[in-house]
Amino acid sequence: MRVVLADDHPVVRAGLAALLSSLPGIEVVGVAATGREAIREVVTTRPDVAVLDLQMPDLDGFAATRELARSAPEVAVLVLTMFDDDDSVFAAMRAGARGYLVKGAEQDEIARAIRAVAAGEAIFGPGVARRVLSFFATPPAPAAEPFPDLTTREREILDLLAAGLSNTAIGTRLSLASKTVANNVSTIFTKLAVADRATAIIQARNAGLGNA
Repeated sequence: MRVVLADDHPVVRAGLAALLSSLPGIEVVGVAATGREAIREVVTTRPDVAVLDLQMPDLDGFAATRELARSAPEVAVLVLTMFDDDDSVFAAMRAGARGYLVKGAEQDEIARAIRAVAAGEAIFGPGVARRVLSFFATPPAPAAEPFPDLTTREREILDLLAAGLSNTAIGTRLSLASKTVANNVSTIFTKLAVADRATAIIQARNAGLGNA
């Protein structure tokens, strides 16, 4: 398993290189101190895995990961960093990282992670994994109601308007007088800041209305 290692701290970099080189079946084929050096090493040596820190000069680990996803998509990126906050974890994964470990991980955990990402798996350190699972287990917030300035009745009328119904047909559907519908339509136009029916319909359909 061929690995490129990138970390901006010389002592940490040397220690990690020695650690990885001591693991059976793993060969460190390049080391880098910056994000740009990491990209250069990866493009030149074409390793199986790039182990990247996130905080590096000239190009951080997020940007380096995005660039490697573009220029060397066959190389798996494993993040090994001090940062374990949600923003860093999800930003790294969106950038294209396949794994995320926090520094201080055990030797066996690092070796397992390198082999896992090389095999196409996604892997996280225990603390990170708990938060990732919690994130996906949390139900998404309900979508905001379109046109919050409208009353419930006005939104009903706009929905039918967007479905192509005339004022008369809307009145029949909602048991309202045509004049009442017309007054509501005028109020809707004012609240939506539109001048005509066609523009109101476009806005409503763009917001997902009109399926009545």
